[in-house]
Amino acid sequence: MPRSCAASWPMTVSNMDRHLHEECGVFGVRLPERGDVASLAYYALYSLQHRGQESAGIAVNDDGVIRAYRDVGLVGDVFRPERLTSLGQGSIAVGHVRYGTTGSDNQRNVQPILVNHYKGRMALAHNGNLTNSHALRRELESQGSIFQTTTDSEVIAYLIVQERLRHPSIEAAVSAAMERLEGAYSLVISSPSKLIAVRDPHGFRPLCMGELRDGSVVFASESCALDAIGARFLRDLRPGEIVVADGKGLRSIETHCGKVPKSLCVFEFIYFARPDSVIDGSSVHVARQRAGAFLALEHPVQADVVIGVPDSGLDAALGYARQSGIPYGMGFIKNKYIGRTFISPTQALRESEVSIKLNPIRSVVAGKRVVLIDDSIVRGTTCRRTIDLLRKAGAREIHMRVSAPPFISECYYGTDIDDKDKLIATHHSVEEIAKIIGVDSLGYLSLENVVKLADSTSGFCTACFGGGYPTALPEPGGKDRFECPISEREEA
Repeated sequence: MPRSCAASWPMTVSNMDRHLHEECGVFGVRLPERGDVASLAYYALYSLQHRGQESAGIAVNDDGVIRAYRDVGLVGDVFRPERLTSLGQGSIAVGHVRYGTTGSDNQRNVQPILVNHYKGRMALAHNGNLTNSHALRRELESQGSIFQTTTDSEVIAYLIVQERLRHPSIEAAVSAAMERLEGAYSLVISSPSKLIAVRDPHGFRPLCMGELRDGSVVFASESCALDAIGARFLRDLRPGEIVVADGKGLRSIETHCGKVPKSLCVFEFIYFARPDSVIDGSSVHVARQRAGAFLALEHPVQADVVIGVPDSGLDAALGYARQSGIPYGMGFIKNKYIGRTFISPTQALRESEVSIKLNPIRSVVAGKRVVLIDDSIVRGTTCRRTIDLLRKAGAREIHMRVSAPPFISECYYGTDIDDKDKLIATHHSVEEIAKIIGVDSLGYLSLENVVKLADSTSGFCTACFGGGYPTALPEPGGKDRFECPISEREEA
């Protein structure tokens, strides 16, 4: 990326030294009659908040008239009661929570994306990341398309609208657009009369559907969103499947199914998804416990207590404790009232940030040989601070176990790993990393066992762990390439 474009982005604690993030959560609902679809979307998005904390949006479709509100912030901050009420009644709603991996986090990139076109309005919510968005956008711009956002999601919307002008139905247009899309995309789309859900042929990101008692159809990134609104889980969408919900009921289009091997992001089970969700038939909670059990078998150690880093390390710690026979303990208290917008103003406060978010329970770790379980090590900085806290709390030995293999490659499918030069494992051996972060021993889950976490699911993407990319790689340019002027974008 040209220096002038990169320099426009301030470096803060939240984007210099962050944990991994996944791009988005999507939701859609269609009622048999008009009703309070906005509230259903609100509660569902609340349960998907872990998938994106930068922004939130809801679009309500009332007989083809779409009202929407979208803003930067958490769901509860964006949708105050009066704002939710202002969306009114409708029969269809589409909702979105965002953490951006393409485009910045400003208001223009908040979803759902709304489009007015010759054959009606459309609202679209997208989870994932296209690998050919740069080429597609360049082609569309050369044909006169004017983009209002800097996201690849708008590229998808443009292609669907373009195809809609040539096809007899929105679902036919979506199917035609899929012929040109490459990479990860789980979509929920509202046309004037239909609700459509789409999962890319590789199935990189999860998408499921359910049913309310009145027969309403719902789609969501995770099953926990269905639970939140009292919907009954029906099934996951197949990779490549298009599901249409309209006045005639439900129907499935499987034209794109089975054309390529399934490549569900394995990190959904390790970190991204909520533990109470079920993805492609496998419990996230059980998968994380299994990761811990594998770690105990691969990297045994003599210790007094097993603890996990909240929240995603807790299930794996329980699995490690059960497999090893070492007692499980609650080693940390997590401050739940610090959001992603927390920014330390000085270097001294930056160094104490982890102690503000996490505080060890001294009675659990003091004088003990501790097995510390976490889901990943990205750059090692935050990890080192966490370990320092344990040392100060009196831990005699610290043996760290990580419920994922080392990160050594970029992710192009919606996980915010876009520069492998910043990954500690690309430059250091396991022994060197152990010394850098200050632990007595370090062990990662093997690539062989990470694909065994979900017993009912086969076909994972492990590219970020060096397992190979399931698609062609994108053009260079970086996450924020569309923020640059066109002349600089072409140089990137």
